[in-house]
Amino acid sequence: MKIHGARVTETLLHYEGSITLDEELMEKAGILPGEELQILNLNNGARFTTYAIPGKKDSGIVCLNGPAARLAEVGDKILILGYALLTEKEIETHKTRYIFLDEKNRIVKIQE
Repeated sequence: MKIHGARVTETLLHYEGSITLDEELMEKAGILPGEELQILNLNNGARFTTYAIPGKKDSGIVCLNGPAARLAEVGDKILILGYALLTEKEIETHKTRYIFLDEKNRIVKIQE
């Protein structure tokens, strides 16, 4: 799974750590609460791993919490990546889901 074009809407340094994502976005991307995600910041090149927590549905929230808050600024464009461990048989039929967002973190296209 790859979410392309997400924009950071908030950063909260004094938090246990994670990325808060709009619950609708999590559902459409197939992201579960607590799922490990890799975040790539297109503005500064930072790459880091964190876990997902659901935010308010249809809010467009993409908030970096805890130490991750130091790796981006509000407005930075990020990629959100999820990985799967697959058997050779599963690889034959697996399709990666790509989610494309607009500047307000609304889904504009889903591609599989």
